[in-house]
Amino acid sequence: MSIVRARLIYNPTSGREEIRRRLPYILQRLEKGGIETSTHATEGPGDAREAASEAVRRGFDLVIAAGGDGTLNEVVNGLAGHERRPTLGILPYGTSNDFARALRIPRRWDRACDIIVERHTRPVDIGAANGRYFINVAGGGYLTDLTYEVPSRLKTTLGYLAYYVKGVEKIPQLRPTRMRVRAEGVGELEGDYLMFLIANSRIVAGFDRLAPNAAVDDGKFDVFIVRKCNLADFLRLATLALRGEHVNSKRIIHFQTSRIEMESESRVQLNLDGELGGELPCAFRVLPSHLDVCVGRAVAGKAESGA
Repeated sequence: MSIVRARLIYNPTSGREEIRRRLPYILQRLEKGGIETSTHATEGPGDAREAASEAVRRGFDLVIAAGGDGTLNEVVNGLAGHERRPTLGILPYGTSNDFARALRIPRRWDRACDIIVERHTRPVDIGAANGRYFINVAGGGYLTDLTYEVPSRLKTTLGYLAYYVKGVEKIPQLRPTRMRVRAEGVGELEGDYLMFLIANSRIVAGFDRLAPNAAVDDGKFDVFIVRKCNLADFLRLATLALRGEHVNSKRIIHFQTSRIEMESESRVQLNLDGELGGELPCAFRVLPSHLDVCVGRAVAGKAESGA
């Protein structure tokens, strides 16, 4: 078996700081699998992105993102702009790990390591948004800022419950925003919308069936726009989303597209994979099969939708 050179970029605070305890065992398991691994511990915002970009320049074969969706997003941003892109491995240690879950990458460190060692890969689409990239979801409007508003220490202490705590605080502030949308194959839309989500996989914000027909390699986004509604209607819609039954709701505009432009006269912040991603206006486009990701044998050979 040939030796693979890997750079493991990890967030030491992710997953209630479990990565700190597991790191020696992770490195040993990777080494036994023929993966010669060096590490980089992130120290602040943007550090994982720079470390991933440096790993490309240094010629690593594999870059492993160990942390949550935010760490993964930064690593993707460090890889995506290069012509030669190493394979991406994922060790999910975050609060929600949406993209890893969509690809059936297990939360258990040993099983996730084994997937990387086995070296089965799958090309996945990523999204480009005004010079930045996302691998799972872009969003804007009401509640989409939860992931970067919740303090890291609260997430470390409470896990996913931290998002619900923050969400309850924000519910009384339910406010729509006037937005204009132009989407390839769809045309133009304008209206008062609560929020929008541009999904690359079926799992978004911890909802396992938020985009039930989405696939990571179909060259399309699944777009969901929530129309203006009152609090009671919004809560009913959230209940439907838990069951994957929201797609046909009259409160939802849903379509697939490979390119979409959005703008608003009001200030609308963007959320890219749980990270602050600038503001509208923004043009979003799919980069088909842009990264090869380590996955299990079953996922490597079949469509992700419905997995």
